[in-house]
Amino acid sequence: MIRLIQQNLFLGIVIGVLIIVIATYVVNKNKKESEETIVREFYGLGTIIRLRVDGKNGEKAIQEAMDRLNIIENKMSVFKEFSEVSMINKNAGASNQAVSTDTYFVINKAVEYSRLSEGTFDPTIKPIVSLWRIGSDNPRIPSKSEITNNLKLVNYEDIILDEKSHSIGLKHTNQSIDIGGIAKGYAADEVKKVFENYRIKSALIDLGGNIYALGTKSDKTLWNVGIQNPFDTRGEHIGVISVENKSVVTSGNYERFFTKEGKIYHHIIDPKTGYPSESEIISSTIISDHSIDGDGLSTGVYIMGLEKSIKLIESLKGIDAIFITKSKEVYVTSGIKNNFKITNTQFTYKDSL
Repeated sequence: MIRLIQQNLFLGIVIGVLIIVIATYVVNKNKKESEETIVREFYGLGTIIRLRVDGKNGEKAIQEAMDRLNIIENKMSVFKEFSEVSMINKNAGASNQAVSTDTYFVINKAVEYSRLSEGTFDPTIKPIVSLWRIGSDNPRIPSKSEITNNLKLVNYEDIILDEKSHSIGLKHTNQSIDIGGIAKGYAADEVKKVFENYRIKSALIDLGGNIYALGTKSDKTLWNVGIQNPFDTRGEHIGVISVENKSVVTSGNYERFFTKEGKIYHHIIDPKTGYPSESEIISSTIISDHSIDGDGLSTGVYIMGLEKSIKLIESLKGIDAIFITKSKEVYVTSGIKNNFKITNTQFTYKDSL
């Protein structure tokens, strides 16, 4: 009898230990899965894309995000012959092109930001950009007559939006649009939606410098996004902005340029002159809830100039900016002053104009 009790007691202890071991394994396994960090880097939308996801379902979320990006590129790229944007350009001056909800939304937004920026952002600038070929293997300085003639084709008010038929057209033959300056922002927002559908709480979306920080880092601290030093090589920063659930989009003259006879010609073309912008701003960073807003504003305010740009950004709810000038002065709008820190002593923080 005593031996039977001892055997049962021993068996109970063994079972208890096994339950604890199994429970510990399951807890640790779930913890490991929930804390897993997955990073994927690939080419798309004409740039290097980097997606970082913390948490379960990361692989599935990233794969679906990649599929979504591919769909957007196929609809909106001017480098794809039969994309919806390419078909709009082919039919310029003749007829409207029926487009998807994606493309209609993005072009409608582009027109909205063209109005807001008083035309300093203008998706119909493609004929001028094509003349310069900045970023290609054979950039060139167009003749004055070429620029004068092609400037006649630049006018965002010539974009015809027909909401009823969900179609878009251009008023004149030879006009063309390029929405690459805003489509990446839309794409980043769509990736964020995919991640949220998978209940991802922490992720960093980087579409060639268009950053969206979803949630916080896995340790619950804010994401720190470096602001590129426009006078130095890529990866060198002038400061850091700490964000959560925010987009950070920068336009700068250092991104694409060429030099001819000692003069630098960068890719941010002023739609009013047809030449690279000569604003005192050399880098404009927009911090916003939606990346499409950052894309739509960053180029326009770069060209507008400091005083008008600060006034515009301060008037927009939920949108802030960091401006760097040629004289290495840094201006930060009111909503993010506590989240931005200069880390390079060569730059001077300016509280106001």
